[in-house]
Amino acid sequence: MDLMLSPDQEAVRKAVKTWVDDVVVPRSLPNDREERFPQEALDGLKQTGFIGMSIPEAYGGGGADPMSYVLMIEELGRGDANVRSIVSVHLGLVAGVLQRMGTEEQKSRWLPQMATGEVLACFGLTEPDHGSDAGNLTGTAVKQADGSYKINARKIFITNGTIAGLALIMARTGGAGSRGVSAFLVPTDTPGFTANQIHGKLGLRSCDTAELVLEDVVVGEDALLGGVEGTGIKAALSALNDGRMSISASCTGIMQACLDSMVEYTTQREQFGKKIAGHQLVQELLADTAVQLDAARLMTWRVADLKTRSEDYSLAASKAKLFTTEASVVAANNCVQAYGGYGYVDEYPAGKYLRDARVTTLYEGTSQVQKLIIGRALTGINAF
Repeated sequence: MDLMLSPDQEAVRKAVKTWVDDVVVPRSLPNDREERFPQEALDGLKQTGFIGMSIPEAYGGGGADPMSYVLMIEELGRGDANVRSIVSVHLGLVAGVLQRMGTEEQKSRWLPQMATGEVLACFGLTEPDHGSDAGNLTGTAVKQADGSYKINARKIFITNGTIAGLALIMARTGGAGSRGVSAFLVPTDTPGFTANQIHGKLGLRSCDTAELVLEDVVVGEDALLGGVEGTGIKAALSALNDGRMSISASCTGIMQACLDSMVEYTTQREQFGKKIAGHQLVQELLADTAVQLDAARLMTWRVADLKTRSEDYSLAASKAKLFTTEASVVAANNCVQAYGGYGYVDEYPAGKYLRDARVTTLYEGTSQVQKLIIGRALTGINAF
């Protein structure tokens, strides 16, 4: 048992690990080759209840604490980052902000369905011309005479986009800048709402990634998150704090998978008359990865601990996101190097780890954005 974990948390980690090894890992590489959505994993997430693990019990969820959630995401990331992405967007980006900022009517309507997986959720912030600069997004939500809103917007790189039943959409209801942005809970079967799959990705090949197009989509006043205009960027930043914790946990899982794979391969294959692991520079790759892995895990656990204690975890989440995403790319690159030429073909998972890790330095705040957030916290000067 890890010193920082309770018996219940250890039980969560063991249960998810067993399920991941049985269901997720065997299909990970075949799904990647075929760019096939991991439907068997999604079905299992619903059957096990993992899909609603962090949703409060009052709404039918598992009521898991932040550390248990992080442990689940790490194990999912170890098994397949594509499967992890389903859960971290559904729970971390949407359910979490709905719990914190939604009205009771909104929570009662959506959270029970999200807890069972009857409704999956996606997060609609990024636009074709506005990623890091979310405060200046151009999608609009115009209030009508009857109190409803007409939304016109395009969103890009949206995980769960074509399988979601609910989209949290940020759109402009007021003037320029972040204060003019509001958030809306939009059912994806609303007329005028379409989702188009994005293919040809470098990594996360079996992840459902889409462009959302909202053309004169009309939603009632009850779709406005919290019933208050102008809180869209606040909602987005709140969601991204949890999203960055999720990404950090996922990258820790990728690093664990890299290390496990490297150890297994290098202790079996021989070169120059001995096991590859018997060569000093190969052991350097292993040692560097192991040390970075421990650091990544502890930084992620620190975020979960701060959240558990209801302390501000936004800066810690940015630090963890910056470190773990960059470290996961290094770990995956080390894994490819340890495999040699075999690391460059998809018979083995090393190449997939590298491709899946690479995107984590880009989404939910690039590494450069995280550095600006950290720098602002240190100096009090905004360099955005």
